[in-house]
Amino acid sequence: MTVLSFDEQGVDVVYEGTEFRMEKGLIEEATQKNYPDVTDHEVLQLIEDDPTLSGEPRRIKDILS
Repeated sequence: MTVLSFDEQGVDVVYEGTEFRMEKGLIEEATQKNYPDVTDHEVLQLIEDDPTLSGEPRRIKDILS
């Protein structure tokens, strides 16, 4: 299970027991979107090859508000 913790500057990730940080700029470059408009599903797809996506995707700006 992958755990994502969002803040204004990026995402703290725990993936297969490894913790790392994805900075806002990296996410924007990878998705070609402004950070607040990226969804949690899109971030998960950057990390996992074939993620299990459940529920509705939520934009980062909605998660942080």
